[in-house]
Order: sequence, then structure tokens, then C-alpha cells
Amino acid sequence: MIVGLTYDLRSDYLKEGFSEEETAEFDRESTVEAIESTIQQLGYSTVRIGHVRHLIQRLGAGERWDMVFNICEGMYGIGREAQVPALLDVYRIPYVFSDPLVLALTLHKGMTKHIVRDCGVPTPDFTVVMVKADIASVNLPFPLFVKPLGEGTGKGIDSKSKVNDPAELEKICLELLPRFEQGLIIETYLPGREFTLGIVGTGEKARCIGVMEVILNSEAEADAYTYVNKEECDERVEYRIVTDELADRCAQTSLKAWRALNCRDGGRVDIRLDADGKPGFMEVNPLAGLHPVHSDLPIICNLQGIPYLQLMKWIMDSAVERISEVAK
Repeated sequence: MIVGLTYDLRSDYLKEGFSEEETAEFDRESTVEAIESTIQQLGYSTVRIGHVRHLIQRLGAGERWDMVFNICEGMYGIGREAQVPALLDVYRIPYVFSDPLVLALTLHKGMTKHIVRDCGVPTPDFTVVMVKADIASVNLPFPLFVKPLGEGTGKGIDSKSKVNDPAELEKICLELLPRFEQGLIIETYLPGREFTLGIVGTGEKARCIGVMEVILNSEAEADAYTYVNKEECDERVEYRIVTDELADRCAQTSLKAWRALNCRDGGRVDIRLDADGKPGFMEVNPLAGLHPVHSDLPIICNLQGIPYLQLMKWIMDSAVERISEVAK
């Protein structure tokens, strides 16, 4: 079986003049090398394709693959993560990870929370601010947490993201609205412990493979897993596997959200505890980072002695089984 690899290489975009922050979600060469070599170890042949424009060119030239391992994040628009799978659907080429609907939906944090809340998944109260005039209509008790509606890797999140009064709320909104040219999600701040959970599989076959607590040390920006804390995690963050009854409750919440959103094959769910110690859904990442050392999903495995090869096998097995069932 020939597996094509679609990815956004950070160095490609830096050469085009994009900034470090703009390319924060994109992958380094070492990540692509690790994914490719591991898929080859699993018995597949691989072909590197690259980002969505490369995919368009190669599809137009008549190239085809038995399956595509897609980790493209995209650069523009709320549907940017959906661009590659949408193209592959046009050509009826199966792929690993979630479909265009899921990837477009989950990038929009407000829409995601509407869905999971309607499906009975606990999540903090929230509202969305699209323009300056919306700020005055925010009617949630402080403290609140403010972040861009459609970003990842902590982009737009820093020490000012937690706000304690209307003046602070207006100030951060007026800073972020023009900076990211997208809406903002405003939600009740959850003061408890933070966890990220690794998920593999699809539907009822999905399972949690580890619950990892994210612990900010004295060097970290307070109150959140911010962009800087993520970029400098070796100095600012401690990661710890949790296996107690609380971890079980976090896992149940995460799997309920994963299944409600129809996420596939592998990814992560972020959970934070409220003032009463109850887990609340924060975000889902259906295209989780896969650097074997520095990305959260492999870190969850590494802390438990699960080899990177095993993680990738779980993901590939899920995709192959799912695709085979559709083809029957």
C-alpha cells in the first residue's frame, strides 16, 4: 500500500516571509521524517506530497495514492484544516484522521462547544465576540478567559488572557480582534487542574490511552497553557501521567466529546477542572502534533513507556479498518 504524506513544513512558510508565531502549528522536518520512517516500519510505502498547493498540483498531474496520512493545518480561513481532506474526498482517496466537516467544526471553538454541550458534555459557559460592539453584550461572571476563535498551539493566549473586570475584557478584545482578524471566544475561567488526554480510534472503538496533567512551574506564565509556555515547555512545564479516579472521569468526558464530534483515528482532548473539581471540556485537537519527543500526544505515550511505533500503529490500524469497512 502506498501512503502519501501531506503536511505543512514550517521552514517552507518561513522562507516565504511568515513569522514564527504564524507558523507555530506547522511541522519541522524532524516530525515529517519520524512519521515517514515509522509508517515505513509498519510495512507501508510512502510518498511525500507536502502542503495543499503541492497536493493540488500533483492531483492535477494525475498522481494517486492508496491512502494519505494527513497532518496539514492550513494557513488561511476557519476551514483551513479541512482543505486537504476535502480535496481528497473529491478524488475518492481515503485518508487518516478526521473528515472536512469535523476539521472545520473543531477549529471553530464556539461551534465545537455548542455541539458538545448539546450532547451533554460539561463545558464552561461561553459566548463569542466577533466585532467591537459585541463586547458590551458579554454577560458572564468574572473571571473570564479570552482566546481567538480558531487558533491552536496557544496562539493569542498569554498572561492577559484571564480577565477580572469589564475594562480588562475590553482591552484584550480590542487587542486580539485586529491581530487575528477573527472572532474571540469568551468563557468562564476554570481555576482547577489542567489535563490533556490522548485518544486513538473511531466511534465506539475509540479509547483513551493516557491522561496527562499539565503543571505550570514558577517560570511559566500563570493561569494557562499559553503560547510561550508551550514553546518553552522544557523550562516552564511539567508533565505527569494521572491514573486515579479523577483520570477516569476526565477520560469519560473526553471520549464522550470525541464521539459526539465524530473525530477519527487519533488526537487529543483538553480538560480543565472547575472550582468544584469537576472536569470541563475545553478543546479537541483532531490533528494533534506528532513529533516523537516534543508533541503532547507522543509525550503521553513516552511517559508510559509506549513506543512511538505503537502509537502510529494504533492510528494506522484505526484508519485502515475504518476505510475497509466503508469499502465493503
